[in-house]
Amino acid sequence: MWIILHICLLLLSNYISVSMMASSDSCQILRRFKLNGMYTDGDFIIGGLFEVQYLKAFPVLSFTTEPELPKCEQFYMTSFQQAQTMVFAINEINNNHNLLPNITLGYQIYDNCLRLGVAFRAATALISGAKESLSHLNCTGPPPVIGIIGDPGSTHSIAISSVLGLFRVPMVSYYATCSCLSDRKKYPSFFRTIPSDAFQVRAMIQILRHFGWTWVGLLYSDDDYGKYAAQSFQQDVQLFGGCVAFSEILPTDNNPKEIQRIINVMQDSTAKVVVVFSTSSYLLPLVDEMLLQNVTGMQWIASEAWATSPVLLAARLKPVLGGTLGIAIRRGEIQGLGDFLLRLRPDNNSQNNMVRIFWENMFRCKFEAGDSTGKNICTGQEDLRSTNTAYTDVSELRASYNVYKAVYALAHALHDLMQCEEGRGPFSDNTCADITNLQPWQVVYYLQKVNFTTGFGDHVSFDKNGDALAIYDVLNWQPSADGSIIVRTVGVVDEGAATGKVLTLDEDALYWNFETRKPPRSVCSESCPPGTRRARRKGLPVCCFDCLPCADGEISNTTDLTECIACPNDFWSNLNNDRCIPKEVEFLSYEEPLGISLTTASLLGTCFCAVVTIVFAHHRKTPVVRSNNSELSFLLLLSLKLCFLCVLLFIGRPQLWTCQLRHAVFGISFVLCVSSILVKTMVVIAVFKSSRPEGKSAMKWFGSAQQKCTVLVLTALQVVICAVWLSSAPPTPHKNSLYIRSKIVFECAIGSVAGFAVLLGYIGFLAAVSFMLAFLARNLPDSFNEAKFITFSMLIFCAVWIAFVPAYVSSPGKYAVAVEIFAILASSFGLLVAIFAPKCYIILLHPERNTKRAIMGRGTEKK
Repeated sequence: MWIILHICLLLLSNYISVSMMASSDSCQILRRFKLNGMYTDGDFIIGGLFEVQYLKAFPVLSFTTEPELPKCEQFYMTSFQQAQTMVFAINEINNNHNLLPNITLGYQIYDNCLRLGVAFRAATALISGAKESLSHLNCTGPPPVIGIIGDPGSTHSIAISSVLGLFRVPMVSYYATCSCLSDRKKYPSFFRTIPSDAFQVRAMIQILRHFGWTWVGLLYSDDDYGKYAAQSFQQDVQLFGGCVAFSEILPTDNNPKEIQRIINVMQDSTAKVVVVFSTSSYLLPLVDEMLLQNVTGMQWIASEAWATSPVLLAARLKPVLGGTLGIAIRRGEIQGLGDFLLRLRPDNNSQNNMVRIFWENMFRCKFEAGDSTGKNICTGQEDLRSTNTAYTDVSELRASYNVYKAVYALAHALHDLMQCEEGRGPFSDNTCADITNLQPWQVVYYLQKVNFTTGFGDHVSFDKNGDALAIYDVLNWQPSADGSIIVRTVGVVDEGAATGKVLTLDEDALYWNFETRKPPRSVCSESCPPGTRRARRKGLPVCCFDCLPCADGEISNTTDLTECIACPNDFWSNLNNDRCIPKEVEFLSYEEPLGISLTTASLLGTCFCAVVTIVFAHHRKTPVVRSNNSELSFLLLLSLKLCFLCVLLFIGRPQLWTCQLRHAVFGISFVLCVSSILVKTMVVIAVFKSSRPEGKSAMKWFGSAQQKCTVLVLTALQVVICAVWLSSAPPTPHKNSLYIRSKIVFECAIGSVAGFAVLLGYIGFLAAVSFMLAFLARNLPDSFNEAKFITFSMLIFCAVWIAFVPAYVSSPGKYAVAVEIFAILASSFGLLVAIFAPKCYIILLHPERNTKRAIMGRGTEKK
């Protein structure tokens, strides 16, 4: 209740104060913050926020009494050098007649004491001004500063930029790296000359990719910097195929149990590379404990927050941290800065009390005798050349170089703004900014478009998020002659490099803190060589995998493929499965043993037919030859020759003409052969009937002309079948990969299954009729016993072709052709031997039986 009453009274008093100011012609500042700073007047003022001192304890806010003003302590020489770099850059610009001619820049710099409360007070002082009272016109005008250089802390910049963004006051930080500040919706007027953590992470990823380190550990501090950087790293490391073996937060309270647990995790892991996003203060306790336990053999990757930390460069830490690779913000050179820093002198201006504080800390003296407490009195004439501190060291200008670029960025933006031609401006109605009433958002517009090059040769511009081009130095911690650690620049990471090469490393200059003096291997699984693919291990990250060989017909021609690539249709994988080679084309050729054997059998059969033909021709007038129509015997021998020779069309590389001829010649030759046998059988029956009284006229109607005509008609039907088949769906050469996937079976596709079936069916029909007639005539008298031989020959013929069908269907590739050839040869030899062998036996070996009397006599005896 009392608290509510106090708040009401406070609001009432504020309302009365505001009402009184509104009724007057001026507005007054209710209270001024006590801030340490430096000030110089000018046409335009640039504000600055730096971490010069440290506030150990913030005054207690009880809300019952007026709070005490904070008192900052522990002076940082490096930060004061950065503040003086801003002063140097402004003086350099004021003396440059080509940049902002006839314009003098001033500055108002404040110390934030490394505390958000002080930094926020300083920022509000910059945008509201430091005068006790202002006219009503000035009170409603733009802020007294055109922009602010700083704040260096990410947390401070987040808070301050959230407020400045509402008024579009530009803020250019030189050291705030949090990637969250790239959000243009939240921080519309924030810029920075240091790359964000997102760029830093990408730079570290470049190093990991360069050395093939895909299995890394991650340590980070428990603050905005560490958390955002670790989150960004875990996302980006997966994009290049890496994995995080472990991820641990460094304790802020130096908890021994937590430190020991982290060390155990590092020792148990197979990762040899550890990435750390932290300041040196959080990392040092862990390193000390590792040194105590002699835990070495780690390759450290340092973020810019500790890559140049003097605390960790102690000689005693060399066994643990030697060989560290680090990312540091770009080192630059600023001509004349060293001499400028040495010319600094204090004055009595209260707005420049930061210089007096610096002087007292540098020379350990006091300007006021009452506060000396045993210290010397400062005269202001002490010589800075006699000192050797971080303030005078200009050999490693990193943060100071970023300050220098930030000041020049604001100056170039203001210069471009002043070069605007009226009527061609970028604002509404093509207007330009009014230099007498300059609005902060107008400066933001031109700041977004700045593009210049520093004297050191670095290009400065901002992307759409206000981030500068990412340029980092790659550092290597190397041992010096005295045993300590020195930091050496061994490369550059430049995302804006004209050559397109982002990472440039001098690998010969690198120091590796390992016995081999070579970079370590840090992978969960070794790369899968060509011919294999990666198979992820269940329950482990994607970097942990097994290498499985590619299946037949698939290849992998590079390392670490997750899927094998199938070879094109006419190609197959080689033995190593790393290259596709043309498939072996398989067909029944004349060069292989099977082809040679079948060709030999075909030619032998042809020769046998020729020999039989010669024998029959020579003994054509003998009774054995004349006993059963010698003309049909010669026609049969001719057809058998064609049957043997048609085999040659089945052997060799299939071509269009061979594919079309092989089955046609085969079908016609066999029909000619079987029809001749059929007619011979019919002649046997007709002759037997004519020998009986009731059948004397049988041969009259089945003479020589009728026999020839019958053979011709039966063969002509097969010719018609072949003609229809070849004209409608002819056989063609075909590459078949279905039988054997690794080979191409070059075969003749029959085109029409129905046509091939009719062709075979017709031959089968004639063969069946011949077999039936011969079988019925098997018991004729011995003088006409050729029916028995025909029966036996047709039995062989039918048996071969009945067995052919299942054998042909079940045989793959060229062996199907071999089965068909074997069937042709077997049936042809069967016919040749069964029909002509007995006659040749009598003609050649028993000529005494080759007489009409012997034949007729034998018949009489049988009767």
